[in-house]
Amino acid sequence: MKIISVVFVLTSGLFFSQTAKTIPTDYRKIPEILDTVDYLYPFVKPDKKYAYWKVLRNINDPEKAIIYESQMPDYMTINEPAPPQGFFQECVTENCFSYVIACKSERAEYFTNEQQLRDFIGSVDNISEALLVAKTYGYTFDSKNILGGSYKMESDYFLLYLSKPKDCPAPKESFFIRINKKTGKLEEKSNGLYKNDNCTQ
Repeated sequence: MKIISVVFVLTSGLFFSQTAKTIPTDYRKIPEILDTVDYLYPFVKPDKKYAYWKVLRNINDPEKAIIYESQMPDYMTINEPAPPQGFFQECVTENCFSYVIACKSERAEYFTNEQQLRDFIGSVDNISEALLVAKTYGYTFDSKNILGGSYKMESDYFLLYLSKPKDCPAPKESFFIRINKKTGKLEEKSNGLYKNDNCTQ
């Protein structure tokens, strides 16, 4: 019994020593609608000039496969097959993912992994692009808690508090993220653990 008590005290002490620190008051809550990755793409402003680009998911239904497409010139059509791999593996049982096709000088170019998506975005111009870049490194936006869903803009950086998913009922881990607007380079530091409000069992 004494051993159990000692273990409980040690583990609870360890947990509370890792409890997330509070968020500075000048950080704003990320709008809840940006919790859905598909809603981030319309705000992407690629550094390179493309005549047309679109984001797709490799599913059989052609209409549902298109997540977002920019304004396509009348003379242009892209009918390219889905690549064998992409970014944001979204299914457990099936191999489904997203990818970008962009058209420049009448030639199609694929972007099919996380690094290529970051290259496609280039400089980080807005909070949607910052969230996409962070997602390529495995960070998620917690719409229920500012410890995993808040941000601030500075002249050269986006500063965010995001989280990484953990198995239910484990707590989530808050991370302080700094993204260089010009280069897209991401730096991170753990901000501690907090209650997983999205956990349902």
